[in-house]
Amino acid sequence: MSAYEMLHTFRTRASCLSFDILKDRLGARSGYPVTAYLVAGTQAQQGKKNSLIVLKASNLNPPKPTEDEEKSDDEEDEEDGGDKEVLKTAEIYHAGAVNRVRICPHVTDTRTFVASWSEKGKVHIWDIAPQLTAIETEQESRDVVKVKPFYTFGGHVEEGYGMDWSSTRQGYLLTGDCTRHIHLWTPRESDWLVSQQTFSAHGSSVEDIQWSPNEDHVFSSCSTDKSIRVWDDRAPAHKACMITVPNAHDSDVNVINWNRSEPFIVSGGDDGIIKIWDLRKLDSHAALFKHHSGPITSVEWHPTDSSVFGASGEDNQVSLWDLGVESSEPLVINDTEVPPQLLFIHQGQEEIKELHWHPHIPGVLATTSLDNFNIFKTISV
Repeated sequence: MSAYEMLHTFRTRASCLSFDILKDRLGARSGYPVTAYLVAGTQAQQGKKNSLIVLKASNLNPPKPTEDEEKSDDEEDEEDGGDKEVLKTAEIYHAGAVNRVRICPHVTDTRTFVASWSEKGKVHIWDIAPQLTAIETEQESRDVVKVKPFYTFGGHVEEGYGMDWSSTRQGYLLTGDCTRHIHLWTPRESDWLVSQQTFSAHGSSVEDIQWSPNEDHVFSSCSTDKSIRVWDDRAPAHKACMITVPNAHDSDVNVINWNRSEPFIVSGGDDGIIKIWDLRKLDSHAALFKHHSGPITSVEWHPTDSSVFGASGEDNQVSLWDLGVESSEPLVINDTEVPPQLLFIHQGQEEIKELHWHPHIPGVLATTSLDNFNIFKTISV
């Protein structure tokens, strides 16, 4: 019996080290086949060949039964190849490699905004509505089109990685760079007003930013200065840092993610450790998990199960965890202690950079790495 209910692998023209999943209009759903819409940014070996890729992966089904398993009549009818996954893409030229890409969660009838962090130090806003239309037609083009970004901000001193759209205030965006500065973007009728006064309490590079999912003006950030900070954007920028967790990890804090239902933040560091923080008591972590043997590259809570989260590491693993499992003695497998909260380990990709749960399809995860994308659902979640 397979540990996967579904597993699909696909490649794009160049490696994509950041991506996001579109909250599409198909809504909450279950069953098969699965359709998912992604936006990814490339890190091509030749800098002038980078792009944003708008991607539709459809007809994603569970694996075919093995020879020892009985096939239903419907499955027999699909032996002609009609059950093969379908991948459609539309690409936009992007100046420089894409450090991070995030889709605005507030999609309108006419616009779908995407923000991209360029290695050239600029942040671009794109309207990908034409590309979404293109991948729904039969006239799919493999050409990379050159279009002007909807808006570009060049006020950051250096490139960066921190970026997050607010889920509670339409069009509000935060971007953080490698010189420790965080800018707040306020939407206007046809563009954005980007704050000149920056949130600059970190001592070095801002690695990740997360808006609170419940409080309009509150956000958190993490940094190579080893700290996690919580901010309130209503305060003057130099006084906006309300809480600091110094030495949250023994080295760089790479990624954070804010739980949608509970007052928890999960963090991952260069030390390979995952920590859970209770916002009601930040003087110490609420839980610590040591499994990965390399730096943590991505963490994200399950969108509907507040006790479950996923993490990826430079050890080429994705780990799925459940805080709801009562603490007990570690399991010992092949002479290795395994935390009881560890549900599943996904492998098979090199240099996994990001993971995201699908917001509408329970238990479905997507990951990107140096060599490919995976979209999968395990029997564990």
